[in-house]
Amino acid sequence: MNDRIAQALTKLFERHRIIFWYDAKKELRSDFEGLKLPGIEKLEVANNEFGVKYRLLREKPEQKFLLYREGPQPEDLDNWLLDVQLAHGEFRTDQVALWLSELELGMAFAEVVEDHVEFFKAAKRKEALKRRLESDDTPGRVRMKMLSVCAQAEPRLDAVLESLLEELSEEEDGRWRILVRCGLDSYLWQQMERQYGYHSDAPGTKDFVIELFKSCYAMETGGDVHLSSEALVFLRRWKDSRRHEEAFENLSDECAWILNIEQELAKRDFRDLLEVDYFSLIDQKIISDLVQEVVARTVTPGDVTRWVRQRRQGHWYAQYLDLYQAIDYASQFIHGLAEATLEMDSLAEGIQRYAQSWYRLDLHYRKFVFHIRSAGQAALTSELARQINDLYSNNYLLTLNDRWQTQVDAAKKWAASPVRLQREFFSAWVQPFLSRNKKVFVIISDALRYEIGDELLSRIRKEDRFDAKLEPVLSMLPSYTQLGMAALLPNQELEIQDDGKATAYIDGKSSTGTSNRDKILKSGCGCRSVALQSRDFLQMNREECRSLIREHDVFYIYQNIIDKTGDASDSEERAFLAVEETLEELVKLLKKLAGNNANNMLLTADHGFIYQDHALDESEFVEIFAKGKDVSYLNRRFVLGHYLGKQKGMRAFEPEALGLSGDMEVLIPKSINRLRVKGAGSRFVHGGASLQEVVVPVLQIHKKRKSDVRAVDIDVLRGGVSTITSGQLSVAFYQAEPVTDKVQPRTLRVGIYNQSGELISDSHTLNFDFASENARERELKLRFVLSHKADEANGQEVFLRLEEPVSGTSHYKEYALERYLIRRSFTTDFDL
Repeated sequence: MNDRIAQALTKLFERHRIIFWYDAKKELRSDFEGLKLPGIEKLEVANNEFGVKYRLLREKPEQKFLLYREGPQPEDLDNWLLDVQLAHGEFRTDQVALWLSELELGMAFAEVVEDHVEFFKAAKRKEALKRRLESDDTPGRVRMKMLSVCAQAEPRLDAVLESLLEELSEEEDGRWRILVRCGLDSYLWQQMERQYGYHSDAPGTKDFVIELFKSCYAMETGGDVHLSSEALVFLRRWKDSRRHEEAFENLSDECAWILNIEQELAKRDFRDLLEVDYFSLIDQKIISDLVQEVVARTVTPGDVTRWVRQRRQGHWYAQYLDLYQAIDYASQFIHGLAEATLEMDSLAEGIQRYAQSWYRLDLHYRKFVFHIRSAGQAALTSELARQINDLYSNNYLLTLNDRWQTQVDAAKKWAASPVRLQREFFSAWVQPFLSRNKKVFVIISDALRYEIGDELLSRIRKEDRFDAKLEPVLSMLPSYTQLGMAALLPNQELEIQDDGKATAYIDGKSSTGTSNRDKILKSGCGCRSVALQSRDFLQMNREECRSLIREHDVFYIYQNIIDKTGDASDSEERAFLAVEETLEELVKLLKKLAGNNANNMLLTADHGFIYQDHALDESEFVEIFAKGKDVSYLNRRFVLGHYLGKQKGMRAFEPEALGLSGDMEVLIPKSINRLRVKGAGSRFVHGGASLQEVVVPVLQIHKKRKSDVRAVDIDVLRGGVSTITSGQLSVAFYQAEPVTDKVQPRTLRVGIYNQSGELISDSHTLNFDFASENARERELKLRFVLSHKADEANGQEVFLRLEEPVSGTSHYKEYALERYLIRRSFTTDFDL
């Protein structure tokens, strides 16, 4: 006992010169007399107060004293040393006093300890509290820190609440039971009422969270509100917290069921809900209504894009991204088709118009199908998918290629000057680099049709210091892999020989397989060359890459993801997923090449393809011609043979008309029709003469020495407003120019902060990626709700801070700062 008393007194003397010790039960005299405290003078108070006071204050004003009195402390009126005691310290030997001493807290905190004795019985809780204590703590602040220890959270009410709600979402109550056992629940509810306006006859975390969702939803929709605006600030911060995301979502779904939100939403217009995102049901309502509006064609694509972009700021967008994107692409496709004039007067005009605008319809259709399939909501989107597929197949694909077929039928030779032919690729694009003694890198992606090349162009240009340009070429006919790949190599003579495999020969040599193409490339270009597969190149380490590049001047790198997926009947439905994988790998491949000093890069394809995401009608097939014909090879989109003659529904070509040697005749089903081939799929096809099959891209890519990418600039439109006079602030943000490949989107976190750097409003993460030329469509309006912290800043300057994330870290750097003065009247606290 004596050692504990000595330790406790030693700590007290670190802060006080004079310590009073009242032995109320008259049982510690021996402990007092046995104490040895170096530098401390011990005095007993026993009807000698005047002499003691004189010695303390006059004789030894610098000396430290321990004053012992046997018995309880006198009443204040009878305590001649009260002024000295109040100015210094008191030592108590009960458990409360010992705990206070351990925590280095004064007697002003005795009531806190006495009210929550259970808290201090656990050494771990005491130690955790001690680490949080500061010299300027008040009793209320200490209680908050005790709450934080029980809740395993930061010592803030919102953090404590987030921790308890996380536990609630997991159907656990360990933290809550400790808090109640320590007698801190009543203090918690006092603070909840003070800060959030929460009052209940049966308070509890579940009761609160129901009221939280109910009131915050009502704030946005004009219902009955029982909580303060501070609750809205809390909900928005909690919603946007990555750490507590799962808890928010679980409790949101549960509260939506309890509050009958689904029935409530049914009577609302989705346009009134675009800024509300407290329940996933809101997104479901918006998506469901948008699908109906797009099907009915009662909304413009501009509105749909704007609404989808607005929902991107919401919590649930990532969960419903594919549905939102599918709706957006569907709307763009419908509008684009309505605006398109699918007419042409020649092969060249057809290709040029396709490369200028029509290809976007294929792109929008592909993106729609990809996102619809990724979303996996067939019932919700069945009518929209049926309509888009019908429009694509009948109003676009069939109509366009029926008219294109007229030009194909009239053409005596497969050529469309000034559009270049695919077989000119080596002489027109590769040879000029060799003539200047420059290395050249060629990537050939199987079935990369023109519209995919356009998307790749944009992706490449978005990369820093990368530039590219795109040009259409007319592929070989038939538009199949072996012939297309042969045409891209150095060639004088191309021929399809009668071997039953449609093998393409270059100057009498088979071009099938990478090994044969490598031999043809070496003999045809007259320089150091190599052909290899993309997967092999991607697996090389840095030294292997650099060694390969040093030793060769011409590189042909082959990639096969789209064709490999689409050409198999059991995987053709995943063709558009394969396109996404292809684009990602191609960008990766180009960056690896550039990273190893490859500057001159070309990218092209052997052919395109047709894909329709539905079962085909019987009318889309043509019957095989009469038996007895000399057929060498039969494909879903072409026939090779001899003495084939003319066939109904098919266009016949002699080899000379196609720029081929030999005597192999070719039959192509007209427009988009297929031939029946046992065991083959029918949705993904190529080999025919449709625009989608024969217009292929050539991209010229090079790496610049200087950075050429920048993020778009953002301004705050204040409209002369510099004073905040209410609990909310509306702000408009303006994106200074449209986003392009080289002017890239910018993401900012925005909030209002006081002069101490504390956030005093809700915070928002904004994505500025508007591509519209219309300045009005590049504005983003936002409403900030101020927290109770803003009251402390009344009459002071505060800051609207725009911060940008530092790539690859959790940190932010300041982008811009706007100053405001808070000048709120006391009347703003009343509901008038």
